[in-house]
Amino acid sequence: MPKLATWMRQSDAKWFRPIFAGEPSVRMRNARTRFVSLDDADGLLLTGGPDISAAFLHQPVRDASVIKNPDLERDRWELDAVRKAMSRGLPILAICKGMQLFNVALGGTLRLDIPAHNGTAMRDGNIQPLRNDRATKVRFAKVNSSHHQAVDRPADGCEVESWCATDDVIEQMRLRNYPYALAVQYHPERHALYAPLFADFIAQLKR
Repeated sequence: MPKLATWMRQSDAKWFRPIFAGEPSVRMRNARTRFVSLDDADGLLLTGGPDISAAFLHQPVRDASVIKNPDLERDRWELDAVRKAMSRGLPILAICKGMQLFNVALGGTLRLDIPAHNGTAMRDGNIQPLRNDRATKVRFAKVNSSHHQAVDRPADGCEVESWCATDDVIEQMRLRNYPYALAVQYHPERHALYAPLFADFIAQLKR
């Protein structure tokens, strides 16, 4: 039975539960509620959440007020989890804050405040048009992307696959020369449109 390590807020569980209900062999282990080791995990899921603490960023933070509600314990666990998962070549799926954390874990930087991407309509509807690279395998024309931070400089080895069509904010990237590591800024857990993305990730877990 594949074991999936994550740190998930209680408010997000309702979105992921139906996705994995159809995959009873996948056991999700939530580090928010129990001790979770990557030593026997088969994959890592990085989900949405509060901003990453400035202490872990590879850039100056001129205005501390742009960092909203950081969770040091979670940041430490997730940054360590990325390193351990990569040392074992485990499949990684990073969503929203998870994409930002994955980028920071590998040495990249962030855009710390993008108010235009934080609207309720953008969270609830697939309305943000994307510009996709021709080589992008899992692609969508429009996504539900609501956030106030995003990847600025991608970490070394990360290849951008999709951008917001109106302002070029990075919405999807993949780690080159690695078995499977996909990071998306939007929220695929919130709509059936994104089922192919999760099917791809779950297939990797079962290998």
